[in-house]
Amino acid sequence: MTAMITHIFLQQYWWVIVSILASLLVFLMFVQGGQGLIFSLPGNESQKRMIVNAMGRKWEFTFTTLVTFGGAFFASFPLFYATSFGGAYWLWIAILFSFTIQAVAYEYRSKPSNLLGTRTFDIFLYVNGMAGPFLIGIAVATFFTGAFFRLDFMNSVTWATPLHGLEALLSGKNLALGLAVLFLSRTNGLLYLINSVEDEDLLVRSRNKLIINSIAFLLFFLIFLFSILFMEGFAVSDDGGIVKEKFKYLHNLIQMPLVLIIMLAGVVALLLGIGITVFRGERNGIWYAGAGTVLAVLALMLIAGFNNTPFYPSLHDHASSLTIENASSSRFTLSTMFYVSFIIPFVIAYIWYAWKSINRKRITGEELEGGEGHVY
Repeated sequence: MTAMITHIFLQQYWWVIVSILASLLVFLMFVQGGQGLIFSLPGNESQKRMIVNAMGRKWEFTFTTLVTFGGAFFASFPLFYATSFGGAYWLWIAILFSFTIQAVAYEYRSKPSNLLGTRTFDIFLYVNGMAGPFLIGIAVATFFTGAFFRLDFMNSVTWATPLHGLEALLSGKNLALGLAVLFLSRTNGLLYLINSVEDEDLLVRSRNKLIINSIAFLLFFLIFLFSILFMEGFAVSDDGGIVKEKFKYLHNLIQMPLVLIIMLAGVVALLLGIGITVFRGERNGIWYAGAGTVLAVLALMLIAGFNNTPFYPSLHDHASSLTIENASSSRFTLSTMFYVSFIIPFVIAYIWYAWKSINRKRITGEELEGGEGHVY
């Protein structure tokens, strides 16, 4: 069977897997979104503890998905790992630092007599909640807007700016997606709180915040989406060269109608989740919005890498741009990983089971005051 699987099939297969993991990661960053609200949303200390514990019971899912996404991406497309981490390292260090302090905060926040104090760890959670989604959005945006690198014949990377990745913060398109992911995480975080916390005053506060954050998300998402659909992108020509193409990503959506359907379904589901929460007062909007988040991000990732499109364009040397063909692992490595990937459905099933077990009942202030279970 292995002999029948072509290298190009494996490359495309792993881009789909990586795209699915990326979409799940963006959804699970509702944890970061909730953390970013711990100072502005609660009306008292009890409500803050409810927010922290609601997010604390899910933070490991997000962290594990981040590690899995990074591992799958870098194992299947190692040249991206070498190029991005080898050149844009300040951006990635900032991302990893924000997630490291999150883990430290959840581990030590509620420890008795901790040296730094609870507020210090709350600040750690807030920093991760704001910086994590924003910087990941910036990094993903470079899949469309490109980066300043050059690869020599040995694939050694040379970065053309002294900022080594932080120059991505100077692009309006990158900032738009960074802010879109930030406000999306906050929107999903509020929807999750509405679904999982039992406190009437906190529910009212969350619905009010939801309106503001969802409008901000839609504004920045539409700015980014329309800016990339109508900009000049990069394409792989028939002879394998990298050329510029007007409206490249718009062409990708039109030429891949299934991806367009996925994108539209995601946007509709996301708006539905927000709508039934704001206008009908329902509490299960997170499931519609979560599914919509996964579908919309999946569609973005697919148009970034498929249809003869470099998923990491080089603005310094077009020929150095990375595609799923020239950046992937060998056929042997990808085929071995192909069989290993069959365990993914079982992992997802376990996560779902664990999720349902943790969310069997909604969090209350009385539960936390009584010290039932683990308290963050």
